[in-house]
Amino acid sequence: MAAAFGALALVAVAVPAGVSFAGTDRAPAESKPPTTQAENFHGVDPRVPPELTPPAGNVLHSVLKARGVQVYECRGGTWTLLEPAASLTGVTMHPVKKVSALHFRGPSWQSDQDGSLLEGDGPNAERAPSEHPNSIPQLLIPAKLNRGDGVFGKVSYVQRLDTVGGLAPAGPCTGSGTKAVPYRAVYRFFAAKP
Repeated sequence: MAAAFGALALVAVAVPAGVSFAGTDRAPAESKPPTTQAENFHGVDPRVPPELTPPAGNVLHSVLKARGVQVYECRGGTWTLLEPAASLTGVTMHPVKKVSALHFRGPSWQSDQDGSLLEGDGPNAERAPSEHPNSIPQLLIPAKLNRGDGVFGKVSYVQRLDTVGGLAPAGPCTGSGTKAVPYRAVYRFFAAKP
């Protein structure tokens, strides 16, 4: 009953067009589709690479789509990631409500509605290649720091999925300039089961 209510609540809050809860916008190749609406929102998504699955005991908390840039700076003749800069929109799962956030250096995510903050442990992220050519990798990032009681207050893991674009500029560089490369992705945030 609760799962059906959650699905109906998604309709009631007018989920923005194009928000994906599965981690990708394409139909999976040779995968078994969910048999119920509840499985689609709460089950294991067969399109997520196994190495990007959070440990047992973590449940899907929210799903947000990001559009922005990966900013690179010239260091020692090569383009090196400086920071992401993206806007995210989507929904939380329990309760179902629309949310928005900003993504920036850290990697960090901050709710522009309640001020809560999540900083990820980027160096310890698991990686998998994107299914889109010339795109930044998909990631599973453990949380390093949480602040506040809002959207990001209890997040334990972040999946960056369905990445498109964002790769560093090709070739060497000179000087100390920066370049912003457009990207988009789906971020799924997980929290430990209560």
